[in-house]
Amino acid sequence: MSKNVTPYRDSKATKKEQVAEMFNNISGTYDFLNHFLSLGIDVVWRKMAIRELEKDRPKYILDVATGTGDFAFEAIRILKPEKIIGVDISQGMLSIANEKILKKKLQNTFEVSLGDSEKLLFDDDQFDAVTVAYGVRNFEDLEQGLSDMLRVLKPKGKVVILEFSKPRVFPVKQAYNFYFKYITPSIGKLFSKDSSAYTYLPESVAAFPDGKDFSQLMSKVGFQNTKCRPLAFGICSIYTGIK
Repeated sequence: MSKNVTPYRDSKATKKEQVAEMFNNISGTYDFLNHFLSLGIDVVWRKMAIRELEKDRPKYILDVATGTGDFAFEAIRILKPEKIIGVDISQGMLSIANEKILKKKLQNTFEVSLGDSEKLLFDDDQFDAVTVAYGVRNFEDLEQGLSDMLRVLKPKGKVVILEFSKPRVFPVKQAYNFYFKYITPSIGKLFSKDSSAYTYLPESVAAFPDGKDFSQLMSKVGFQNTKCRPLAFGICSIYTGIK
């Protein structure tokens, strides 16, 4: 399971502590590298994932592992919710998110807070929708994280999870593996002060139980009508489920 893969191999800290440290270290270059390394396709994938909620029109959304807030900003643009709350374990990432919120004058719609995605400080049955982009593979206890998202969702509420997956089609699989293992860490090292973060990225994706395995885990914790929608030959996947 993904919880065995950590950013800093020599560290005695827990995965959660290491992930927080890693994102604090790379927060300044995170957005730039995200768009650069994905050739801008990450923006398209976020839009596609948020559109899974278009029919539902949720008014109150929780964005788990919100990072610098890009997924939430996309949700605001497309869905026009009354309120989005973003939670993340990295204060560095949240500081960037807050800067963007002020710049976009969205203080009344979007607020962020420091928090543990696996121990959400919210009441049961509180949100119309829960969203996560590129966050679940960083969870220390994936099952616990999913269970807590289910808990805070209102009955019939929907979860939308966007996450990297492993393409299985030739030659996409081979090209993807080469890019992720060699190009990504090299560019990450060049632009970021934490090269471990971009070595951890392919390792965490490789260890993550994607596709059918992840959908089954969602069903196991109690999500109904779970679906997996692969994007770009399986480089990325959108997972949905209903409470």
